[in-house]
Amino acid sequence: MPVRPLKSARKGAPKGSVTSAVIFVHGYGANGADLLALAGPMAPNLPKTAFYAPDAPNACPGVPGGYQWFSIPRMDGSSEKSAQAGLLQAAQDLNGFIDHVMAEEGLEPSAIALVGFSQGTMMSLQVAPRREKPLGALVGFSGRLMNPDALAAEVVSKFPVFLIHGDADPMVPIEHLPEADHALKEAGFEVYGFVCQGLGHSIDNEGLSLALGFLQEMLPK
Repeated sequence: MPVRPLKSARKGAPKGSVTSAVIFVHGYGANGADLLALAGPMAPNLPKTAFYAPDAPNACPGVPGGYQWFSIPRMDGSSEKSAQAGLLQAAQDLNGFIDHVMAEEGLEPSAIALVGFSQGTMMSLQVAPRREKPLGALVGFSGRLMNPDALAAEVVSKFPVFLIHGDADPMVPIEHLPEADHALKEAGFEVYGFVCQGLGHSIDNEGLSLALGFLQEMLPK
C-alpha cells in the first residue's frame, strides 16, 4: 500500500528554532483544524514546539468538511474487513506524516508527541508502538486501544502514555481506559490515566491542562 501524503497546517515556534513537535490526530468526522486550535493555549507553555494537525486521508460520508482515518461499521454500514484494511492503510499514512514532520523540523523521534482524540487516539496507539524508534510521548483523549490482545506481540518501541477520558462519554465508553491501561502496562509501557468527572465525549480545560503538563515534562526543552 503506497503512503498517501496528508495535508496539515502548522503553528508554533518558527522553523529552525524548534526542539519538539506535537502532532494532533483528530477524531472521526472532524478535521485537522479542529484540534490545531489547541495549539493556541499550549504554545505559550511550549515555546520551542511546532504544532501540526493533519486531515485524515478519507472524506467522512455525510459530514461536509469532515474526514475519517478508517470507516466505522456501526456508524456508516461498512464491513469489518474494510474497516481493518482502512486502519492499516491510515497507519501507513500517519507513519509517513510523522517522518515528514521529523525531516521538516530536523527532529529525532524522541522529540515528537502524538495527541489524539477519539479515533485519533486509536490511530496514535496503533501507530506509535510499532515504529522502529520510540516517540517522546503520547496523549490519548476519549479513545481506545484497537486489538489490545495483539499489542504485546507487535510492540517495537515504548514511550510514556497519558490516557484521559470522561466518565460520561456516550461515544467511547470509559471502560476502554482501564482496558488500554492494562494492555499497555502488560506490554511494558509507562502509563498514566485520568478520569474527568461528568465529562462526555470531549476535551475539557482540566484534561487539557494535565496533558500540557505531561508534554512539558516529556518533550525536550
